[in-house]
Amino acid sequence: MKKIILILVLFIVVCVGVFIKVYVSAQEPLAAAEEKAVSLAKEKVNLSEVEDFHIYHGTETVSVLEGKNNKGENIIVWIPEKSKKVMVDKRKNGLSKEEAIKRLMDEKNPKKIMSVRLGMENNIPLWEIHYRSENNLINYYYVDFKTGEWLKKIENL
Repeated sequence: MKKIILILVLFIVVCVGVFIKVYVSAQEPLAAAEEKAVSLAKEKVNLSEVEDFHIYHGTETVSVLEGKNNKGENIIVWIPEKSKKVMVDKRKNGLSKEEAIKRLMDEKNPKKIMSVRLGMENNIPLWEIHYRSENNLINYYYVDFKTGEWLKKIENL
């Protein structure tokens, strides 16, 4: 009986170790991309504090940083993967997350909003809203960050 328990505990420890190794390996590219984007943003736009980072995959891959500049103003930095042309704007110059959701709600009746995140396509900063409709289909709604205009919809996937 003791041998079975020992083997079971050993098996669980090995499985947890393998899981941790796979997880750490999977996170390395994301951490490297964030480090590279933060370094470039600090160099180009005097980014002093990073509050959020994510990668947007649209027509091209874009790193998006949210944080503060040296003056303490809330800013957003978009860095396209290919061109590395840094685009920056103050958060107050565009729609908030809540305002982008309101634009969607004015036009559609989503069952559940899955995610709302910043991105950029064709050099236009935007909000991407991923939601599920009443029939549980996947939908995407894109709103211009600056003007609040609808840019495109992908519906019923």
